[in-house]
Amino acid sequence: MRYRNTWVNATINYTELVAKNVMKIQLTPENGVKKFTVGSHIDVSVLINGVTEIRSYSLVGQHHPKEPYTIAVKRLPTSRGGSSYMWSLKKGKQIKISQPTNHFELRYNASDYLLIAGGIGITPILGMAEQLCSRKDINLRMLYLGRNKEEMPFIEHLKTLLGDRLELHYSDKSGYFDMEKLSSIANNQRHIYLCGPLLLMNSVRKVWEASPFENTHLHFETFGASGLFAPQNFTVKIPRFNKEFVVGENQTLLQVLEEENLDIMYDCKKGECGLCQVDILEYTGDIDHRDLFFSEEEKGKNNKLCACVSRVANGAITIDTAYRGK
Repeated sequence: MRYRNTWVNATINYTELVAKNVMKIQLTPENGVKKFTVGSHIDVSVLINGVTEIRSYSLVGQHHPKEPYTIAVKRLPTSRGGSSYMWSLKKGKQIKISQPTNHFELRYNASDYLLIAGGIGITPILGMAEQLCSRKDINLRMLYLGRNKEEMPFIEHLKTLLGDRLELHYSDKSGYFDMEKLSSIANNQRHIYLCGPLLLMNSVRKVWEASPFENTHLHFETFGASGLFAPQNFTVKIPRFNKEFVVGENQTLLQVLEEENLDIMYDCKKGECGLCQVDILEYTGDIDHRDLFFSEEEKGKNNKLCACVSRVANGAITIDTAYRGK
């Protein structure tokens, strides 16, 4: 693992509905608010069907030593229960959280930035916008995409903060944003910071990889591993261990592999690091790749998948793991 969590009790100070299906939650850890940089997240211990699981939430805004942590949680219809649990929290409730950790660090060595947020992906991007607005020596633009205005939090704050440097796009009125436009608004100096759903991330990456610009200038983080298909049960076979089991719609393949006592390396649990990849031997139906580790070409071959996020739709799969037993 890249880091080890230190768990502490935290008290819910305040909750507020800030957009349709988006709840802002402020909380204070018992050992005090720790300094964090924009782009940071905390892990939260949630209870789903009587089982403790971990969810990650970006910290909204910048660090203020006298203010509690702020997160924003969208209630998703395809959620495995984490968002419903977070929405059930009331003022005074105690939960366990981790220390702030940053895998989406904002770099200050550029003079030109484009921030892109899709839906609830605004949560880490908001602090970056606030931070960069304090600098007078840079060019800054922001693109904020969503289904409609009612489902997009913090719009008024961003309008005040950015003015005409903010572009809002509502797909219910204007259709999906044409990502090919990125080629015309990018340049060799511009760094892009991106957070949003998987389809948005893949669209931006596809355009960027085909552009003449530096791949290292594209920085991104997922807020969740949404896929092309709604989660559903699927059967998994591992011939070498004579194993066959079902992954439930509210489970991940990685979770079930661990329950079956099959050791597998993993780290991020967000489909970014690739450590949990397994070999695909056979499959029926569709492989729903939900990771950001494999390229589109690699996903098209369907030779491997990331067990932490990817799934099978309308079929079953036969896999092999890197674990060879004792």
